[in-house]
Amino acid sequence: MTQQETEGMLSPYRVLDLTDEKGLFCGKLLGDLGADVIKIEKPGGDSARNIGPFYHDEPDPEKSLFWFAFNTSKRGITLDIETADGQEIFRRLVKSADFVIESFPPGYMDKLGLGYSDLEKLNPGIIMVSITPFGQTGPYKDYKAPDIVAWAMGGEMYVSGDADRPPVRISHHSHAYLHAAGEAAVGAMAALYYRNMTGEGQQVDVSIQENVTRPAHLFTTIPWDSQKTINRRGAMGGGTGMKRQWPCKDGHVNFSYWGGPTALRFNLPLIQWMEDEGIDVEFLKSFDWVSLNLRTGVLDEETKNRIEEPTVKFLMTHTKAELLEGAIKYNSPLYPVSTTADMPGNPQLAARNFWAEIEHPELGTTITYPGAFVNASETPPVVSRRAPLIGEHNREIYEQEMGFSREELVTLKQAGVI
Repeated sequence: MTQQETEGMLSPYRVLDLTDEKGLFCGKLLGDLGADVIKIEKPGGDSARNIGPFYHDEPDPEKSLFWFAFNTSKRGITLDIETADGQEIFRRLVKSADFVIESFPPGYMDKLGLGYSDLEKLNPGIIMVSITPFGQTGPYKDYKAPDIVAWAMGGEMYVSGDADRPPVRISHHSHAYLHAAGEAAVGAMAALYYRNMTGEGQQVDVSIQENVTRPAHLFTTIPWDSQKTINRRGAMGGGTGMKRQWPCKDGHVNFSYWGGPTALRFNLPLIQWMEDEGIDVEFLKSFDWVSLNLRTGVLDEETKNRIEEPTVKFLMTHTKAELLEGAIKYNSPLYPVSTTADMPGNPQLAARNFWAEIEHPELGTTITYPGAFVNASETPPVVSRRAPLIGEHNREIYEQEMGFSREELVTLKQAGVI
């Protein structure tokens, strides 16, 4: 795919993106929907450009794969909004914008004279989306929170990890941020709908902690048994310690043995399949699954071993693909655990044209990206361009669209404004 302008659901709208890693994903989503997203960085580049991994493992602000991933479908300019000239230029941009996305500490934009109360005077329809660790109000509003802090203080870390070890974070270093940025895009769309009905803009206040704490995440922490215990997710299951991730010939599959009324429906198809292939399953067939409460009951090591040994023996004779095919045949709730290397060749994703090929002329190559987050029959989202280089669209926007002369741009650059 070449870099190009696209017509989409949000093509009439412009977004000014001032975010760091806490909110980059929000602007990307709006850009994929067709909005003209202008990523505004400080002169010299955004700090998020220093987040790895890097293309070919070469640390370089123009080769951050993190930056590549979350800044597609955006144009990019440099601007120091802490300078008087920079603030005036930003105000001019706001007059023609529909959204401002920012992730500065609460009060920062107000101190610059660029808070929502200031910007709405310039543009009554402006929608400001503010993404912060704990929101614009409350006793924690001025606290800092890297992703791991937000994940922990949102309550989600407690149920992450193995049952026999302390809680852990999800390994991706911006997981909580991505949840919040995604919801920020939803909030922006709701505010746009309201503006289309009333003509009024508003500020959308997004708390990262609150987005981690939302029911969509924390329903997993609800106590499910009379002992009111919460089972930690991980390679080992609840109180029994039974495996959920099992090794096979070329990786792992997911399967859970169940107890109680659903046990026969979940367990017997796999046991029958194993027997059909000559595995000794006498113990598994005679075991009283129905009477076992796998949520609160604890199996002794000997029993667990007698369940696991024939299961592992069977699974290790098959690949993930073979096990998926057999699971469909036997109606067994077993499925492969795909690796990142598996995904580009996934037939379902290929059939839906999920992957996007984006040209990187500065690297002399084309890189495969995950495609749009949803399909739409009339205005499908499109990953329309690679992430911008530092100040790549300065002349395009400042000179061609805003009317600055070449001499003025040189002066602004020498003064550190752009």
